[in-house]
Amino acid sequence: MTTKISDLHIAREDLLPAPSELHLELPAGEAEAAHIAQARAAVQAILRGGDERLLAIVGPCSIHEPESALEYARRLRAYALHASDALYLVMRVYFEKPRTRMGWKGLIYDPDLDGRGDIGAGLRRARSILLDCARLGVPAASEILDLVTPQYYAELLTWGAIGARTVESPLHRQMASALSAPVGFKNATDGSVQTAVDAILVAAQPHTFPSVSTDGRAMIVQSTGNPYGHLILRGSDTGTNYDAASVRRAADALGQAGLAPRLIVDCSHGNSGKDYRKQPDVAACVADQIAGGARAICGVMLESHLFEGKQAIPDKLEDLRYGQSVTDGCIGWEQTTAVLDRLATAVRLRRAASGRL
Repeated sequence: MTTKISDLHIAREDLLPAPSELHLELPAGEAEAAHIAQARAAVQAILRGGDERLLAIVGPCSIHEPESALEYARRLRAYALHASDALYLVMRVYFEKPRTRMGWKGLIYDPDLDGRGDIGAGLRRARSILLDCARLGVPAASEILDLVTPQYYAELLTWGAIGARTVESPLHRQMASALSAPVGFKNATDGSVQTAVDAILVAAQPHTFPSVSTDGRAMIVQSTGNPYGHLILRGSDTGTNYDAASVRRAADALGQAGLAPRLIVDCSHGNSGKDYRKQPDVAACVADQIAGGARAICGVMLESHLFEGKQAIPDKLEDLRYGQSVTDGCIGWEQTTAVLDRLATAVRLRRAASGRL
């Protein structure tokens, strides 16, 4: 009798398609690729300071239904036409949710919201939504949480994020060094900005690490480093960091590390005290800083959906309220445009004060 020493806690194993198979099934055409490349170039220019517009990363806390996500994308595209002189809008299209404890883990992990965990279907839906956004001309952003799944969709992103729970992870820093899109690093959950600054520096360096190729094989990656890492201030469990003094300290920390003193303020999470209704107040403070001439803030993040608030996933999915978050609470569409209007006005005031009309 052979003593079993492996797979003791595995109940089931299912094969995933190779990333290349999903790419063939849901390909990005030249028009979509050109849009993504142009969008990344616009974000890079804002991060460098060559473009004075404000980067606004706005959208649902997480995507759970493709229909409302695409309706949101269409609305965002229409709004962008009226604010393109002041704002560069990128939609939050988040498919993975880091959980401190148990809970719904996102569209990729549980696309049917029923706990079955059909990750293959989740990856297909995620890639399909990103392709639809690209066809609409809407740049897309997402948090990169898993180390394997980015091979299935990451080339479709304009912007990526490393969250507060994973910003200290050496594996995520290595992965970020290889990503083609600009990557924002959030301060740690304890509020540490230095942790994110260190992550930016590490991700900018070349790395050699194991990964999975697009044909599904184990491989060794040698990255060149990502030069477009940047800081996101998201507050902490004990306080906020969006006020002018906190922004100055963060900008100083970036400068002391030899990095450009440019950062993004997340109006949600710790900065809103996890109360979605406070996001407009945070954005108003940011707008006042920008209107007053502050240059360090080059972007904001907002959690926003078609309808405000959040809902629990019901036992009967037909009872799910359309266009409302199933994770963190979000502000609704009308309030979103009001917040964006104020931010756009602030950018215009800063431009006028500098004599650049």
